[in-house]
Amino acid sequence: MPHVIVVLAEGFEEIEAVTVVDILRRAGVRVVMAALEDLHVKGAHGIEIKAERLLREVDGDSFDMVVLPGGLPGSVHLAEHKLLQTLLQDFDAKGKAIAAICAAPLALKRAGVLKNSYTCYPSFETKINHAGYLCEPKVVRDENITTSQGPSTSMLFALSLVEQLCSKEIMLKLRKELLLES
Repeated sequence: MPHVIVVLAEGFEEIEAVTVVDILRRAGVRVVMAALEDLHVKGAHGIEIKAERLLREVDGDSFDMVVLPGGLPGSVHLAEHKLLQTLLQDFDAKGKAIAAICAAPLALKRAGVLKNSYTCYPSFETKINHAGYLCEPKVVRDENITTSQGPSTSMLFALSLVEQLCSKEIMLKLRKELLLES
Protein backbone atom coordinates (compact mmCIF):
# COMPACT_ATOMS: atom_id res chain seq x y z
CA MET A 1 0.00 0.00 0.00
CA PRO A 2 1.46 3.41 -0.94
CA HIS A 3 2.47 5.73 1.89
CA VAL A 4 2.17 9.52 1.53
CA ILE A 5 3.10 12.45 3.73
CA VAL A 6 1.03 15.65 3.43
CA VAL A 7 2.91 18.56 4.98
CA LEU A 8 0.93 21.27 6.76
CA ALA A 9 2.34 24.73 7.44
CA GLU A 10 0.62 27.53 9.32
CA GLY A 11 -1.56 29.30 6.74
CA PHE A 12 -2.10 26.27 4.46
CA GLU A 13 -5.07 26.18 2.05
CA GLU A 14 -7.64 23.99 3.81
CA ILE A 15 -9.53 22.84 0.70
CA GLU A 16 -6.33 21.61 -0.92
CA ALA A 17 -5.07 19.74 2.14
CA VAL A 18 -8.31 18.04 3.17
CA THR A 19 -9.31 17.14 -0.39
CA VAL A 20 -5.99 15.42 -1.04
CA VAL A 21 -6.00 13.54 2.27
CA ASP A 22 -9.63 12.46 1.81
CA ILE A 23 -9.30 11.22 -1.78
CA LEU A 24 -6.01 9.42 -1.16
CA ARG A 25 -7.49 7.64 1.87
CA ARG A 26 -10.58 6.66 -0.15
CA ALA A 27 -8.15 5.01 -2.58
CA GLY A 28 -6.59 3.01 0.26
CA VAL A 29 -3.39 5.06 0.44
CA ARG A 30 -1.82 5.43 3.89
CA VAL A 31 -1.59 9.17 4.52
CA VAL A 32 0.20 10.94 7.35
CA MET A 33 -0.44 14.63 7.94
CA ALA A 34 2.78 16.13 9.26
CA ALA A 35 3.14 19.66 10.60
CA LEU A 36 6.24 21.82 10.46
CA GLU A 37 6.31 23.01 14.09
CA ASP A 38 3.12 22.32 16.06
CA LEU A 39 0.55 19.52 15.75
CA HIS A 40 -2.26 22.09 15.78
CA VAL A 41 -2.03 23.98 12.49
CA LYS A 42 -4.32 26.86 11.52
CA GLY A 43 -5.16 27.19 7.84
CA ALA A 44 -5.33 30.34 5.75
CA HIS A 45 -9.05 30.68 6.53
CA GLY A 46 -8.90 30.02 10.26
CA ILE A 47 -9.70 26.30 10.23
CA GLU A 48 -7.47 24.40 12.63
CA ILE A 49 -6.37 20.86 11.83
CA LYS A 50 -4.52 18.52 14.15
CA ALA A 51 -1.65 16.88 12.30
CA GLU A 52 -0.72 13.32 13.18
CA ARG A 53 3.03 13.91 13.41
CA LEU A 54 5.65 16.61 13.33
CA LEU A 55 7.86 16.65 10.25
CA ARG A 56 10.97 16.09 12.35
CA GLU A 57 9.46 12.78 13.59
CA VAL A 58 8.96 11.43 10.07
CA ASP A 59 11.35 9.05 8.31
CA GLY A 60 11.21 10.14 4.67
CA ASP A 61 12.51 6.76 3.52
CA SER A 62 9.22 5.11 4.55
CA PHE A 63 7.14 7.33 2.22
CA ASP A 64 6.48 7.06 -1.51
CA MET A 65 5.31 10.63 -2.04
CA VAL A 66 5.31 14.02 -0.35
CA VAL A 67 2.41 16.42 -1.00
CA LEU A 68 2.45 20.16 -0.30
CA PRO A 69 -0.87 22.01 -0.07
CA GLY A 70 -0.63 25.68 -1.02
CA GLY A 71 -2.13 28.74 0.59
CA LEU A 72 -0.56 31.85 2.04
CA PRO A 73 1.42 32.30 4.13
CA GLY A 74 1.71 28.49 4.31
CA SER A 75 3.61 28.14 1.04
CA VAL A 76 6.18 30.69 2.16
CA HIS A 77 6.67 28.74 5.41
CA LEU A 78 7.20 25.55 3.36
CA ALA A 79 9.79 27.31 1.21
CA GLU A 80 11.66 28.59 4.27
CA HIS A 81 11.67 25.36 6.30
CA LYS A 82 15.16 23.81 6.13
CA LEU A 83 14.14 20.27 7.11
CA LEU A 84 11.40 20.22 4.46
CA GLN A 85 13.80 21.58 1.85
CA THR A 86 16.23 18.75 2.66
CA LEU A 87 13.40 16.19 2.48
CA LEU A 88 12.35 17.49 -0.96
CA GLN A 89 15.93 17.31 -2.24
CA ASP A 90 16.27 13.76 -0.89
CA PHE A 91 13.00 12.66 -2.49
CA ASP A 92 14.05 14.18 -5.81
CA ALA A 93 17.52 12.59 -5.72
CA LYS A 94 15.83 9.19 -5.24
CA GLY A 95 13.26 9.86 -7.99
CA LYS A 96 10.42 9.71 -5.47
CA ALA A 97 7.16 11.49 -6.19
CA ILE A 98 6.65 15.10 -5.08
CA ALA A 99 3.39 17.00 -5.52
CA ALA A 100 2.53 20.66 -4.87
CA ILE A 101 -0.56 22.74 -5.53
CA CYS A 102 -1.42 26.45 -5.64
CA ALA A 103 1.49 28.54 -4.31
CA ALA A 104 3.38 25.51 -2.91
CA PRO A 105 5.57 25.04 -6.03
CA LEU A 106 7.48 27.97 -4.48
CA ALA A 107 8.93 25.42 -2.01
CA LEU A 108 9.94 23.17 -4.92
CA LYS A 109 11.72 26.06 -6.62
CA ARG A 110 13.52 26.96 -3.38
CA ALA A 111 14.65 23.32 -2.99
CA GLY A 112 15.88 23.24 -6.59
CA VAL A 113 13.61 20.33 -7.57
CA LEU A 114 11.11 22.07 -9.86
CA LYS A 115 11.48 20.61 -13.36
CA ASN A 116 10.90 22.09 -16.82
CA SER A 117 7.10 22.28 -16.76
CA TYR A 118 4.82 23.19 -13.88
CA THR A 119 1.64 25.04 -13.01
CA CYS A 120 0.55 26.98 -9.93
CA TYR A 121 -2.02 29.51 -8.78
CA PRO A 122 -2.49 31.93 -11.69
CA SER A 123 -0.27 35.02 -11.27
CA PHE A 124 1.85 33.32 -8.58
CA GLU A 125 4.29 32.15 -11.27
CA THR A 126 5.83 35.63 -11.09
CA LYS A 127 6.76 34.95 -7.44
CA ILE A 128 8.12 31.48 -8.25
CA ASN A 129 10.15 32.98 -11.12
CA HIS A 130 10.91 29.72 -12.93
CA ALA A 131 10.67 29.18 -16.68
CA GLY A 132 8.26 26.47 -17.75
CA TYR A 133 5.02 27.78 -16.24
CA LEU A 134 1.92 26.39 -18.00
CA CYS A 135 -1.51 27.96 -17.52
CA GLU A 136 -3.05 24.73 -18.91
CA PRO A 137 -3.56 21.91 -18.11
CA LYS A 138 -4.79 22.27 -14.56
CA VAL A 139 -2.53 19.43 -13.39
CA VAL A 140 1.01 19.12 -14.78
CA ARG A 141 3.30 16.14 -14.32
CA ASP A 142 6.97 16.46 -15.23
CA GLU A 143 9.12 13.48 -14.29
CA ASN A 144 8.56 12.88 -10.55
CA ILE A 145 6.95 16.29 -9.93
CA THR A 146 3.19 16.94 -10.07
CA THR A 147 1.77 20.46 -9.74
CA SER A 148 -1.69 21.97 -9.87
CA GLN A 149 -3.34 25.38 -9.72
CA GLY A 150 -5.45 25.79 -6.62
CA PRO A 151 -8.61 25.05 -4.62
CA SER A 152 -10.87 24.36 -7.61
CA THR A 153 -8.37 21.88 -9.07
CA SER A 154 -7.84 19.98 -5.81
CA MET A 155 -9.98 16.99 -6.79
CA LEU A 156 -8.29 16.63 -10.19
CA PHE A 157 -4.91 16.96 -8.48
CA ALA A 158 -5.76 14.31 -5.88
CA LEU A 159 -7.13 11.95 -8.52
CA SER A 160 -3.96 12.29 -10.57
CA LEU A 161 -2.01 11.29 -7.46
CA VAL A 162 -4.30 8.26 -7.01
CA GLU A 163 -3.59 7.22 -10.59
CA GLN A 164 0.17 7.52 -10.00
CA LEU A 165 0.15 5.69 -6.68
CA CYS A 166 -2.54 3.08 -7.30
CA SER A 167 -3.97 2.62 -10.79
CA LYS A 168 -6.07 4.24 -13.48
CA GLU A 169 -8.86 1.81 -12.62
CA ILE A 170 -9.01 2.97 -8.98
CA MET A 171 -8.85 6.61 -10.08
CA LEU A 172 -11.76 6.14 -12.52
CA LYS A 173 -13.81 4.33 -9.86
CA LEU A 174 -13.27 7.25 -7.46
CA ARG A 175 -14.14 9.81 -10.17
CA LYS A 176 -17.47 8.04 -10.63
CA GLU A 177 -18.14 7.83 -6.88
CA LEU A 178 -17.31 11.53 -6.51
CA LEU A 179 -19.73 12.41 -9.34
CA LEU A 180 -17.03 13.99 -11.50
CA GLU A 181 -17.46 14.18 -15.25
CA SER A 182 -15.11 11.84 -17.10
